[in-house]
Amino acid sequence: MKTFKAQYIPQVEALSNEQLRLTLSSVEPQSIDCVNWPAEFPYAPAVNFKLAYSDKALAILFEVTEDHVRGMATESNGPVWQDSCVEFFIMTADGEHYINIEMNCIGTILAARRTCRHDAKHFDAEKMSAIRHFTSLPHEQIDSRAEGQSWWAAEVIPFEALGFSEKPESLRANLYKCGDKCDKVHFLSWSPIGLLKPDFHCPEFFGKLRF
Repeated sequence: MKTFKAQYIPQVEALSNEQLRLTLSSVEPQSIDCVNWPAEFPYAPAVNFKLAYSDKALAILFEVTEDHVRGMATESNGPVWQDSCVEFFIMTADGEHYINIEMNCIGTILAARRTCRHDAKHFDAEKMSAIRHFTSLPHEQIDSRAEGQSWWAAEVIPFEALGFSEKPESLRANLYKCGDKCDKVHFLSWSPIGLLKPDFHCPEFFGKLRF
């Protein structure tokens, strides 16, 4: 099981957007670089994440460089995975469910509580509002092709939104980069996935984030 020790930043959730980005920029990066299905999907954009935590929340900064930046989904819980998309999947406190939070390059997010891919309860507007999120790109459709385009996305997720009454000692999780309708379809993960076909909805391959 892949694991790493996250960095503690007191009251990280209270930082402004700009302060948060600058603070997370100095955190040691972790690569999202597992090409689990190289024969069919060999393309690997450059992706990393920088993760910190406080007593109340997680904060994540994703940094991406890729050749096709696509952002067409503009409504919450829309098909963001078809776009240039970063994803964070986390096991909940009960150990029987997981939450998938997916965000495209223009800041549209999808969030749901699940037992599997086909059993989902999507967050309503109130629950969605608990997840602060923003990106380097404006919230408008984009379909841009050029070598080595870069963008970033950040989010702050209260532990309470994940079903924890207090900060846990660790979380089982995985982080991903995909683009189902990008010119070069890709499915990258932080923790490797030992399946024959692409599937991010596989908690058995989650790694561990230690706090």
